[in-house]
Amino acid sequence: MDIKNNIINNKINLVKQNELLNSSKANEAEGNSFKDLLSEFVGDVNKMQQQADDSVNKLASGEIKDVHDVMVKVEEANMSFELMMRIRNKLVEGYKEIMKTNV
Repeated sequence: MDIKNNIINNKINLVKQNELLNSSKANEAEGNSFKDLLSEFVGDVNKMQQQADDSVNKLASGEIKDVHDVMVKVEEANMSFELMMRIRNKLVEGYKEIMKTNV
């Protein structure tokens, strides 16, 4: 039950962090392009994936004994990847809609 609560709390935290990121980035520097924002987001997701992989490798080699921490990192990386894929899918849908419009 604790693992489910931790996963739910991590999902909530990711959503809150995403909202803060969007609001602070928009207000902070309007000079940043959308491309830069997406590139930074993809970089963060990649970093989380690499940290999760490192944790799994360390668990397998015996450097880390706490399975819970490893599972939390893996699940966080998975959720961030799923979020990135959903954003990509929405962008592709939007692009397709724009391409359907007649000029």
